[in-house]
This record gives sequence, C-alpha cells and structure tokens, in this order.
Amino acid sequence: MTSYAPTTDQEREAMLAAIGVQSIDDLFRDIPPHLYKPPLDVPEGLSEIEAWRHLRALSEQNLDLDHYPCFLGAGAYRHYVPAVIGHLVSRGEFLTSYTPYQPEVSQGTLQTVYEWQSIVCELTGMDVSNASVYDAATGVGEAARMACALTRRRRVLVADTVNPLYREVLQTYTSGPDIEVTTVRAWRRDGTRLIRSESLADAVDDSVACLIVQQPNFLGWLEQVDGLAARLKASGAILVVVVSDAVTLGVLRPPGEYGAGIVVAEGKWTGGPPDFGGPLAGMFACRQEYVRQMPGRIVGATVDHDGRRGFVLTLATREQHIRREKATSNICTSEALVALSSTIYFSHLGKQGLRDVAELCLQKAHYAADQIGALPGYTVATAAPYVMECVVRCPRPAAEINRALLARGIIGGFDLGRFSPELTDYLLLCCTELTTRAEIDQLVHELSAID
Repeated sequence: MTSYAPTTDQEREAMLAAIGVQSIDDLFRDIPPHLYKPPLDVPEGLSEIEAWRHLRALSEQNLDLDHYPCFLGAGAYRHYVPAVIGHLVSRGEFLTSYTPYQPEVSQGTLQTVYEWQSIVCELTGMDVSNASVYDAATGVGEAARMACALTRRRRVLVADTVNPLYREVLQTYTSGPDIEVTTVRAWRRDGTRLIRSESLADAVDDSVACLIVQQPNFLGWLEQVDGLAARLKASGAILVVVVSDAVTLGVLRPPGEYGAGIVVAEGKWTGGPPDFGGPLAGMFACRQEYVRQMPGRIVGATVDHDGRRGFVLTLATREQHIRREKATSNICTSEALVALSSTIYFSHLGKQGLRDVAELCLQKAHYAADQIGALPGYTVATAAPYVMECVVRCPRPAAEINRALLARGIIGGFDLGRFSPELTDYLLLCCTELTTRAEIDQLVHELSAID
C-alpha cells in the first residue's frame, strides 16, 4: 500500500512556472511581511502524559455541574442521561453516519429517524414530524416562514415571553424574505408584581400569518392557550407553539389538543448534557394539511418489491433535492445523532417514566419556591402556574445574588435583567429531577445568609 501524496516536487514546479512565479511564497508577496509567517509565541511541545495533565488542569477551571448545585435553566436544561444512550449512539453504525442521503444503504439510520418522528408526533399531538431541524430557535424561524407560505401573508406575531434568543433568530430568519415581526406584550411589571397583560389574540387581524407562543414561556409560566387557536383560525392565522424542554410534555397537554398548527420543541435535553449549549436537535411537527410546506426532510415507511418493510425519504423539500425556487427552507441536514439520543431516551423511559420525570421537576421547583418565598425580602412571582422554573424577586439585583451564590459554591438562576432592564432584581430558578432536596435547602440557607 503506497502513501498518498497530493503533488510531487516536479508537479509543483511545473504549476508555478505555468503561472509565472518562482516559488509558493511569491503567491503571498502582497501580504505585509510582518503578517506573513509571523513568529508564533507558543510553548515547547509536551509529551502525551504532560499534555493530558495540562488539559485536565484547564478543565478543572470550569464550573462542573457534577460538583456545583445548579439552578440555571432559561432554555438549557440538565436531565439525567441513562447509560444506555451512550452505549447505543457510540456504535459505529450511528456515530460515523452523517446523514441519510442514500436510503438504500442507510436503513438503520432511516428507521431511527422514523422512530424519532413517531415519538415527536405522540409528544406534540400533531400529525406529521420531520427528521429534525437544527434546534428550537431555528425551528421558530422556519415555522414563521412556513406559516407565511401557507397563508400568503407577511406578518408574524410573537409573544414577548418567547425565549429572547429564539426571537433574535426569528428576526434573522425573517429579515431576508421581508417578513414583518411584531412583538406582543404578554406580561408586564406593575409595581412589585408581574401580571398578565392583554390577551394575545387581541393583536391578531387579517394581515397576520401566525402567532408564536412558548409553553411554558420563558418565565416558566403557562400561557392561556384555551380558545387561542380558534380565535386565530377565524382570521386565517396559525398558532405556533414552542416547547423549550420536551420533558414538560410529560405533564402538560400536547399542543395539538389545543389547536396548534405548528409545534417546535427542543429535543436535546432528553438525550445528553447541556454541552455548553449544543449540539441540539429541534423537533418540528405540523398538521397533515401543512406537510407540503414543512422544511427539512421526512422519512416514511414502505415495502420493497419482495414485501419487506423498508424506509425511504418520503419528502425532502429543500434546494438540494428540488428546484431552488420551490424549496421550503435552506435546512441542509438533520441532527440525526442527537435526535437518536433523544429517541432512545423516550423509548427507554416510556410514557409513565416521562411523566415521573416531569412530576419530579414540578415538585422540586414548587418545593424550592415555597422555601425561598418564606425568606425575608424574597417573593415568588405567581402570576400563572409553572412547571420547573419559577421567578423570584430578590432584595438586591439578581446579578449580585448570583455572584454571592457562586462564591458559596452554587450556580444560581438566570438574571432576567439581561434581557429586561425592568427585571434586574428578578431571578429565574430552575429545578430538574437531578436537583436534590439537600441542594435546594443549601440554596435557601445561602440566600438567607447573603447580606
């Protein structure tokens, strides 16, 4: 077996002569000398053992969620990842696969995607799901563009309680197609209280393609969704529901039951750790009549000429498969490996297991809220029911509270003042099934000790 050499010395000399230069360096002579091949200030090389020790020392500077009690959520959630997930997704058949471009040789991958789609439909109560989108944030943008294509309208409403980062991605997605995005005020501060504002449906008129709401919303609260879809349908608009953590669907009604036309959810947190925010896997589902405008790709089940069950790409409405002007999105792949992890999670837990996890999150969040609410100077905002995140008004700016907690070995909640200046004294605290009672009691004790 011979080693691969891209070009020989003679071939390089022939190419340089053909373009009229003496050396490869001549190709870069327009670059200022001080910028071309500057001396690098790097340390001497290390042995493998020395490099391992150095990297381990660097990693110890991170805040390890296995050693620090953590109450941070706000769109990224820490759930227990069963050991079976790592064992299965590490198999070479899954780990080395990129994407099912060739269905005839990717039956295993296609089947796992089909199972993912089936689970997404069960969770959301929708008719059809795609193979996944990049994440929930890009899913929001795709949903808005899809709704505009379906209704032939150019105006989108989004509640201000949708994750602010999702709304930023929405603005990016809609800026190119010249879609107007209007933010609807769903909650407001009234003195020391957070209260419900106007009905979201009041802002809908005949120019609106869709209304995007998050359930539970960014503040952890449940939006009033009963009757919302019917109100939208009367004006020809579509209800888009976003779910930041699919675990909450273990105790909440599927969006399809209250009339959602498009549902977007984040599936990452049920298949792996936060991983500094990624990689993610967005769930995307809709009603059957909307399927022709769904982005991405859909895997379907069929039989071959011998009657054996098989799987194929049923729809793939993107520019690499059809004429660009007919493409429904520019989604270039599915997050198949992350989606597989999530698929294994839901299959492993089953319906009752998922409900048990969701109930643990709910019970622990409410226990934490009860204990914190009893502290002098702290108030839990209870403007609406909540599942696993609660809003706490602090006696000092939330950023100061978090710094004090970190000095005491606790990762606090999310400082809501980062996105809403009027909420600088509010913390968004999250509890999952991994949060222990001892950690909650420790948090309460340290909050009471902060001057």
